[in-house]
Amino acid sequence: MGSDPISNETESSMNDTIRMSKQRRWAESKAHSSWQIFKIMAEFVDGFEALAKLGPCISIFGSARTKPGTEYYELSTEIAQRLAEEGFGIISGGGPGIMEAANKGAQLGGGKSVGLNIELPFEQHCNPHIDRDANLNFDYFFVRKVMFTKYSQGFIMMPGGFGTMDEFFEVATLIQTGKMETVPLILVGSSYWGGLLSWMKEVMLHQHGNISPHNMDLLKVADTADEVAQHVLAFYQQHSLQPNF
Repeated sequence: MGSDPISNETESSMNDTIRMSKQRRWAESKAHSSWQIFKIMAEFVDGFEALAKLGPCISIFGSARTKPGTEYYELSTEIAQRLAEEGFGIISGGGPGIMEAANKGAQLGGGKSVGLNIELPFEQHCNPHIDRDANLNFDYFFVRKVMFTKYSQGFIMMPGGFGTMDEFFEVATLIQTGKMETVPLILVGSSYWGGLLSWMKEVMLHQHGNISPHNMDLLKVADTADEVAQHVLAFYQQHSLQPNF
């Protein structure tokens, strides 16, 4: 049977429509991206101006799902309070769970309580323990990450999920590659982090050689607020406090 000219013509017309639609959407996307640059620049400027005024801070990461009264919520509060009493401000992601505990501890310890909040469809809302002048909101994860990494003089990793792992490996990679200064990177909860650290040492390091032996030295493990404070204070007896890049 021969081809149907009407069907071929219809198919060609449909293909042209699809191509024009794709081109239009791409052009609209490019125009949107151009305006988006200004929003991104504004977030960087506002973040740099606000955080540069605060002095030395420590970032505390962990799950937004951790409930008040649970082990790691209370330990996060204690760690933040202990570090605040030593003169550090505390930076969190601004939301509930571990973030809320960190900001609560900062206020209990008389330190600066900073929240770098981000709009998410679930889990994230601003917690009530952030200082009014240190509550920053971001639309872009990557801008928010720069704010964490530029000014924090140490990073405390409480038990958490994908977001905490992302922040952990982001900081470890920046230090490993020399893109930021070496600062304390402390994993809290040996029972939580032990399996990952064993895998990193046995598989990532020994079996495949994908990291160097000294890379594991970047990581400290602690189970109490005093241990965390000791790691931080010992480090800064030998190093100066300064922005990381």
